[in-house]
Amino acid sequence: MKIKTRITELLGIRYPIIQGGMMWVGTAEMASAVSNAGGLGTLTALTQPTPEALVKEIARCREMTDQPFAVNLTLLPAVNPPPYAEYRQAIIESGIKIVETAGNKPHEHIEAFKQHGIIVIHKCTSVRHALSAQRIGADVISIDGFECAGHPGEDDIPGLILIPAAADQLTVPIVASGGFADGRSLVAALALGAEGINMGTRFCATQEAPIHPNIKQFYVDNDERATHLLYRQFRNTARVAKNAVSDLVVKMSEDPNLQFEQIRPYVSGLKGKLALENGDVDAGVLTAGQVMGLIHDIPTCQTLIENIMQEAEQIVHQRLAQFFPR
Repeated sequence: MKIKTRITELLGIRYPIIQGGMMWVGTAEMASAVSNAGGLGTLTALTQPTPEALVKEIARCREMTDQPFAVNLTLLPAVNPPPYAEYRQAIIESGIKIVETAGNKPHEHIEAFKQHGIIVIHKCTSVRHALSAQRIGADVISIDGFECAGHPGEDDIPGLILIPAAADQLTVPIVASGGFADGRSLVAALALGAEGINMGTRFCATQEAPIHPNIKQFYVDNDERATHLLYRQFRNTARVAKNAVSDLVVKMSEDPNLQFEQIRPYVSGLKGKLALENGDVDAGVLTAGQVMGLIHDIPTCQTLIENIMQEAEQIVHQRLAQFFPR
């Protein structure tokens, strides 16, 4: 199977399939498995407790793969923000060649990475933010549709509209994110103007994902209706899986005077981490996208990526070809 897009050429990967940065999941085991399978694996910087720990995780990943991999640095509003500049410096000093950035006000980080010759993939949820990132030097835009897990933004624009709208205005290559899981997804993304896909939830349901088997099966058992949107009134919307915790937070959110401090004990990131580790699906908030409706197995990353590419090739050369007879 051969495929050539600006994404494969720029990033030096065999297939235009990227594992997005995911809190608690983007470890060396996950990233190396994806990279070894021909995609682009991604370490999540803030999964590591300190910049020094990130340096060690990067070194560990290099021991597990000789293929390209990226590091994600996500910038989110916080009462006590992590030392972003120190994490950024750890990435630079470790000689990382590809970085995925996301979140608020990425300008200083993108500029610093570019000064060191690092390829920057910036993930965003609107065309206006994509254009801004392109102006300040992002090499690739990962455009996140409303279907996505995590933070879909506040515009509620699904990928079917957002991806081609971005493609119409951007000159840098686009990676489509949010709702992608199989060969059909890849072909659709290419048709809409993207040159690759980013997957998160789908990679959580793989053998190498560093999460409990119960959680992986939870993703398989759920469908496209099994998500909640939390924090809407705080304009920091997050799409998560339906479970006892998110059900409770949705109920509490019916109060128009709700303060974030009232739900903070239930939505702690550490509780979500514990759930991923111990397999209790109701122990904390679990990030997940509507793409759960397309997840039916728990393959290795190698098998998953091979299946995606084989299906995509079959669709292009057989299914679609029959609609356009020569």
